[in-house]
Amino acid sequence: MAGLAMELEEKKQRLESRLRELDSIIVAYSGGVDSAYLAYAAHQVLGEQMIAIIADSASLPRSHYREAVEFAQGQSIPLRTVETDELEREEYAVNKADRCFHCKDVLFTVLEQERQRLGFSAVAYGLNLDDKKDFRPGQRAASEHAVAAPLAEAGLNKADIRALAQAAGLNVWDKPASACLSSRIEYGRRVTPEALRQVEDAEEALRGLGLRNFRVRHHGNIARIEIAEREMALALSPETFRQMGKAVRAAGFHYVAVDCDGYRSGSMNEILPIEMLAKPTGK
Repeated sequence: MAGLAMELEEKKQRLESRLRELDSIIVAYSGGVDSAYLAYAAHQVLGEQMIAIIADSASLPRSHYREAVEFAQGQSIPLRTVETDELEREEYAVNKADRCFHCKDVLFTVLEQERQRLGFSAVAYGLNLDDKKDFRPGQRAASEHAVAAPLAEAGLNKADIRALAQAAGLNVWDKPASACLSSRIEYGRRVTPEALRQVEDAEEALRGLGLRNFRVRHHGNIARIEIAEREMALALSPETFRQMGKAVRAAGFHYVAVDCDGYRSGSMNEILPIEMLAKPTGK
C-alpha cells in the first residue's frame, strides 16, 4: 500500500510540474471527474493563471451543467460558459462513427479563440491513460489543435484520478461517467434537439427512481436501458419495471427494453467494424 501511495504521489507531482510548464491554461471543463480534477489541480498550481470553460449546447444535460457550475463555484475555480453549435455542423448531425471528432473540433476551435483573446499559453483537456485504450475520435481533434493532456502526460488513469480527487475532498471523486447525450443515439440516426431531449428526460426520470449508473440508448421508437450490475437488484422488480416503462414512454418513446448485458461505457461502438476500432484516434 505504501508503494502504491508513493507511486500516486509521484504522478501527482508530475501533473503539477507539467501544469507549471504550461504556465497559463484554459481547461476544457465538463464537470466530470477528469476535467473537474484537472481544473482543481490547475487552480491549485496556477491560481488566476487558469480558467475553466464549459461548452453549453443541447448535448449537455441541464443537471450536469448545474453540477459543473456548482463544483467550480465551490472550489473558487474561475469559470466561463461558451455556447457551441456542433448540432449545426452536418458532419456531426448525421451521426457517423466520427461524430465525436466533429464535436471536439468545434469545441477546440472555440477554446483556441478564447485562448488567444485572453492571452493564455495553452488549452488542456481531461484525457487520462485509460481513454487512450478506447475508440475516441475526439482525441484526433485534440491532437490537431495541439491541446495538452496533463493527466495522461503525468501517467494518471481513471482510478488514480478518483483516488486523488477523494484525497482532496472533492465530491466528484465517485461521480459516474457522463458522456454527452449524443453518445446515446445509435450511429446513423440523426442527432436532433428533439432526440437529445427525449434521452435527457428519460434519464432524469430514471434517476428520480433511484438509478445512478445507467444509460438510455436511443433507437428510434425504442429506448434501450443499460443498468449497472450492482443496481440490477433495484431495477428488476415488477413494480420498478412498471415505473421505468411509464417514465421512459413519457419522454416520447413507444417501447422500452432493458439490455441483458447491463451498462457498459461506449456500447454503441460494439457494432463498429473491428478495423475502425483498431485505428488510432490520436492521429
